[in-house]
Amino acid sequence: MDRHKGKLIFVPQTYTLKQRIALSIVPRIASLVIRCLGITLRYKDICDPGATPGYYVQPPAVYAFWHRCLLACAWRFRNGGVTILISRSFDGELIARTVERLGFIAIRGSSSRDGAVGLRNLQRAYLGGHYCAITADGPRGPAQVAKPGVVQLAKLVGSPVSAFYVHPERAWQLRSWDRFLIPKPFSRVTVAWTAQVPAEQAAVQAALDHAVELAESHKA
Repeated sequence: MDRHKGKLIFVPQTYTLKQRIALSIVPRIASLVIRCLGITLRYKDICDPGATPGYYVQPPAVYAFWHRCLLACAWRFRNGGVTILISRSFDGELIARTVERLGFIAIRGSSSRDGAVGLRNLQRAYLGGHYCAITADGPRGPAQVAKPGVVQLAKLVGSPVSAFYVHPERAWQLRSWDRFLIPKPFSRVTVAWTAQVPAEQAAVQAALDHAVELAESHKA
């Protein structure tokens, strides 16, 4: 564990041979699929009064969104140096290696595993001048119920929170805990942004819920 000031903390992880093979192959294929799908998608931003799309906001900043729209986010926010909190599970490692190929910075940890390490690493990333994005209901749900991690980070760094939701007009919906969305090729996608809210649990939950309503009530 690296405890040097200002540096990220990493916890070693071991994998079986089968898992190591998957880790060497799946992220390459997955990132290629996302790129091929992404170039067919058409995005449109909509904002609450006083809100600004995140890519026009000077970092650092804290953002919250729902786990189900991860795939549509991966293409929209590629190559932006965005730090994202991802579980240290094997599935999380697959996701981390995939999004790193798309220009994200994977911060390891979750509310259910290595949460304190993940929070400290996000704090370091924020202080280093990065956007910090957290799937507020990840990694295991309940779906669209915000966990305290976003608020904890925002309080730690003294930042308000912005919420957004990415809604494909046409998508496959998986039967997973989060009802994960896979945009269909050539879909129009709405990205809804809310105004900043204070680092309070009820305010963050309300902002996330409002972002969903805002996106789903508009056609891209």
